Amino acid sequence: MQLYTILILAFGMSMDAFAAAIGKGASLHRPPLKEALRTGLIFGVIEAITPVIGWGIGLAASQFIMSWDHWVAFTLLLILGIRMIVEAFRKGHAEEDAQAPRRHGFWVLVTTAVATSLDAMAVGVGLAFLQVNILVMALAIGAATTIMATSGMLLGRFLGAAMGKWAEILGGVVLIGIGTSILVEHLGLLG
Repeated sequence: MQLYTILILAFGMSMDAFAAAIGKGASLHRPPLKEALRTGLIFGVIEAITPVIGWGIGLAASQFIMSWDHWVAFTLLLILGIRMIVEAFRKGHAEEDAQAPRRHGFWVLVTTAVATSLDAMAVGVGLAFLQVNILVMALAIGAATTIMATSGMLLGRFLGAAMGKWAEILGGVVLIGIGTSILVEHLGLLG
């Protein structure tokens, strides 16, 4: 596989994480660079691991994985998105900046990262059929996702400061949208 193909695939796989990280950054009270890097690394590591898992499963379970990964991703992202929207409405206007957390819990980030990386597992299954160095591919996907999720958190920081609770609502809607998009794409509902 050519370097440009690897980079295109790696950054393409990181777009869901980027969008989710924008929402995560918007829901925090001015997250520092350290928190953005932490989030980027969690997303990147998980996004690097999932194609290797998919590649390892390979032919034997490809139909099984592809038949349920979109439902799991949709459900997790729907729950996380609804949770963000509900939390935004629970906060009052005066208290929204003071009450916003400075960082997300580890397991919230892991759950979001897993939900946005299930498609990478399916890609890993597909890569098992190609003459590809899976470790190089996984490292490229992980590095691209780390960059994109860190950038998304930093972008979300500015959106959150400018838009308050509406940025958190938008973040929840984005997560639900990503989950719906994954579901619609896998079910072939748009043609």
